[in-house]
Amino acid sequence: MNRVILGAVGALVLVGVGVFWWQGRAVVEIGAPPPLPEPVETPAEPEIPQADITDLEGPAPPEATELTREERRFFRYDRNRDRKITRREMLSSRTDAFRKLDKDGNNLLTFEEWAVRTAERFDGADADGDASLTPEEFATTAPKRRARQNNCRC
Repeated sequence: MNRVILGAVGALVLVGVGVFWWQGRAVVEIGAPPPLPEPVETPAEPEIPQADITDLEGPAPPEATELTREERRFFRYDRNRDRKITRREMLSSRTDAFRKLDKDGNNLLTFEEWAVRTAERFDGADADGDASLTPEEFATTAPKRRARQNNCRC
């Protein structure tokens, strides 16, 4: 029993000495001067290369293709550019058109009525029945252009 008590007291003494030694090192490290900065060499500025470009000619710029009126109209609906218009693409772009139709805001023209009309128009244009419109099928949905009236009294 005496050895256990003597061992415990010895362990406490060793822990106490370790704590005081550890705190003493921390105080010394806090008061230590900061390390001296190492000198930094500034690199010499690189020399700008010179070239004679009088006889050089760059590549020709790429030619932009002009889309036809029907192609522009097709791509307004074809959001993912897979060259097919799905029913969802056709209906999603038409919500603004519905709001324009309901001028007085009384909602007499319901969205369901309008969607049925648009779905019927889509089904009528989908000649092969694959639930998507090719550019040729979509061309059949183009609005009829009015002839311009010339009101000139020359």
